[in-house]
Amino acid sequence: MLALFKKEIHHQLVINAPRALSFPSRLIPFYVQQKGLSLILNQLFSEEIKEGELAFLKGKWLTISIDDLSVRWQVSFTDQLIIKPDDGISDVSFTANVNDLILIAGRKEDPDTLFFQRRLNIEGDTELGLEVKNLLDNIDFDNLSPFMQRLIAQFSEFVQQGVKSPNRFIPAVE
Repeated sequence: MLALFKKEIHHQLVINAPRALSFPSRLIPFYVQQKGLSLILNQLFSEEIKEGELAFLKGKWLTISIDDLSVRWQVSFTDQLIIKPDDGISDVSFTANVNDLILIAGRKEDPDTLFFQRRLNIEGDTELGLEVKNLLDNIDFDNLSPFMQRLIAQFSEFVQQGVKSPNRFIPAVE
């Protein structure tokens, strides 16, 4: 019974945390969001940047929307990834909830699966969207510190287990 209670708390935390974080996430100044995202994305994609694999984003804008956190950014590429506030004009947009993005980052869910389940919405330039999706499929976490690798792995495992609704069937005691 206690295990079921723990699973229910875990489930409720994972399901409801994004809604609780929505307001505070909007209060973080864009400059802080931009610095953090730039640091993480440029480190994560450092090999791809060196090898010219992000050239397809030059002069193009990708909007990333995290619906349940009410945040939107635009990303492009020059000699590094650049982030700006969403101005509503982009070549392609990716929209998902934060839990689904965490599952993609931790390789617990495939972007294609989420797309066909309508949990990842891709709109705009189809070819550009496919290139971005393929980039997501091939993220190499070796460029991140061991601490960040463990953090992503543990957090995505936590979310994966939490999104599952606990079995609420409790057998009758005779």
